[in-house]
Amino acid sequence: MKNSYNQSFSLLVAGMITGLLILLSLSSFVIIDPGEAGVIRILGKAQDGALLEGIHLKPPFISTVDIYDVTVQKFEVPAQSSTKDLQELTARFAINFRLDPDKVVTIRRTQGTLENIVAKIIAPQTQESFKIAAALRTAEESITQRSQLKQDFDNALEARLDKYGIIVLDTSVVDLNFSKDFARAVEEKQIAEQQAQRAVYIAQEAEQEAQAEINRAKGKAEAQKLLAETLKAQGGQLVLQKEAIQAWREGGAQMPKVLIMGDKSSSVPFIFNLNDLEN
Repeated sequence: MKNSYNQSFSLLVAGMITGLLILLSLSSFVIIDPGEAGVIRILGKAQDGALLEGIHLKPPFISTVDIYDVTVQKFEVPAQSSTKDLQELTARFAINFRLDPDKVVTIRRTQGTLENIVAKIIAPQTQESFKIAAALRTAEESITQRSQLKQDFDNALEARLDKYGIIVLDTSVVDLNFSKDFARAVEEKQIAEQQAQRAVYIAQEAEQEAQAEINRAKGKAEAQKLLAETLKAQGGQLVLQKEAIQAWREGGAQMPKVLIMGDKSSSVPFIFNLNDLEN
């Protein structure tokens, strides 16, 4: 009976020791997956040296591991500023970033969670970077130089977030708006420019038409001059006679077979057969 009791007690102790060893072994290491980084805390104090992907030993029972996602994160952050000419400018930026795995210990000590990083670091630094970029140009230049505005913003934001262990991968302008008064002024300016361009077009068209009239008048004068010179030459009377016949025909009147004509320079009329002129 006593031997049976001793055996049972021995088995119980062995089971407890085995369970304790299993529990001890499970709490003595941690697995960090790809895209993650860990920070060991012993009795609440963050230890130096980030844990990268793989298996890592840690003190059992008295330590915990905070896991950070170091893959690409995306957040949309609003920003507001004034331009160089004191126009109100609002924007919304989509920011792609990731945490520097080698700096997650510092991030854990200074910022804590990812939510704190976005709220306390990324959002205010986005606002300040936008103020820097917007103040370099007027509201109109912010429209015509939008790519340069974004580049200035990116440079300022990257420099500000780098010291916090935050790597900016890319930014994009989701929305960019001006005050209603400025938007209305831009619209009125565009309308005025369109009207001015149309006025220039109409003026050019009128100038071309006037030049065409001048060219036609010159052509007509040249034709009349040539006709006058032809009439002065020998046979000019015959030309006049043929034109008179042509005009008579176009009027629809019946042509006589014989026509008597004369001119101011001669008092002697002439008689000719119209059939000869037609041939």
